[in-house]
Amino acid sequence: MIPWTLLGTAQIPNNGGELKFSQRGDEFSIRLSGIRGELMNSRVFNSEKVLSELGCAHIANKDNAQVLVGGLGMGYTLAAALKALNSASQVTVAELIPEVVTWNEGPLGNCAKNPLKDPRTKVHIGDVKQLLVCNTPTFDAILLDVDNGPEGLTHSDNNWLYSVAGLEAIFNMLQANGRLAIWSAGPDYLFSVRLKNIGFKVETRIVRSRPGKGSKHTIFLAKKL
Repeated sequence: MIPWTLLGTAQIPNNGGELKFSQRGDEFSIRLSGIRGELMNSRVFNSEKVLSELGCAHIANKDNAQVLVGGLGMGYTLAAALKALNSASQVTVAELIPEVVTWNEGPLGNCAKNPLKDPRTKVHIGDVKQLLVCNTPTFDAILLDVDNGPEGLTHSDNNWLYSVAGLEAIFNMLQANGRLAIWSAGPDYLFSVRLKNIGFKVETRIVRSRPGKGSKHTIFLAKKL
């Protein structure tokens, strides 16, 4: 078996731990120190793809659609959002860790067909929270895949996104009939209630990590009424 080769490491701000980026053949992996298993693998991305498809379905034919993706990861969420939209749209992707952007600009980018090279892509290196505080309806869709779900795992500051204050800020940043789609490793009934209390109409979908098989992930799909 081909061994893994460590290609790079990155520190998550505020003592969030260390990311380790590795390659084995044409397969890539990102792991978090102290956590068993992988955060991401380049061969496992179906639920990230579905996240974008669900979150952008209502604006597939809209000119000048504006989408915000929280978390670049391995680029699959961004790539699927771009595929779902027309040529007159823009997708802003916010990534907290600069090294993750660099990794996607290298060989890793080939896995998702180099979405960072798409002219419709705008990159924000920093916390996605920085783009959610102007209180002006800006985005037609906001797609969040920044952590393990409504409880931050890799970065405790992510908890703000799922708090009442964070969800209210997101609600205010969405255009009328806008969609918020959130990836989660598992279900969370109380989080669905929190979304409804903010004013969203909420659905949850269970999606496999691979088409028809693999781990079950949850996608919260919230519509601004």
